Amino acid sequence: MCDCNGSNAVKLKDPSIDVTLLKPTLEKYRDIEGSIITILQKAQDLYGYLPIDLIAHIAKETKIKPAKIHGIVTFYTQFRMTPVGKYVILLCQGTACHVNGSGAIEDAICDELNINEGETTEDGLFTLCNVACLGCCSLAPVMMINGETYGILTPDSTREILKEIRANDN
Repeated sequence: MCDCNGSNAVKLKDPSIDVTLLKPTLEKYRDIEGSIITILQKAQDLYGYLPIDLIAHIAKETKIKPAKIHGIVTFYTQFRMTPVGKYVILLCQGTACHVNGSGAIEDAICDELNINEGETTEDGLFTLCNVACLGCCSLAPVMMINGETYGILTPDSTREILKEIRANDN
């Protein structure tokens, strides 16, 4: 984040992160006590995740110690410090889904995509996240991919859904 060339432009390790997009949020909430979570949510909405150098930038701009912000980011499960795939798979592990075979669905996803829970495929297309409940118990087992719900899953139907998404991805 050095300004060695005098341009005042902040450069982060990830070149896809343009901190000027966050500037209006930082200006709006800079002096409002207790607004750090709002700032972090907006930053994650803009960039998809919160890399450590972005956290350092937010700390500098808000005059909040980086360790405190890092503590907030690592405490709340809504925040991510690594990029996620284009398609985020939320696999329900609630009671109804569990007793109806969500374990077999997770195995099928992991096998089909060659990832484990919490990981992203090498091509950056899919990320798998287990969740406690999606509130669709009558469709158990169920998963949600980028807001679209898929229910009454079998390992085979799950594989077909993933193959179809991959084939239709532009």
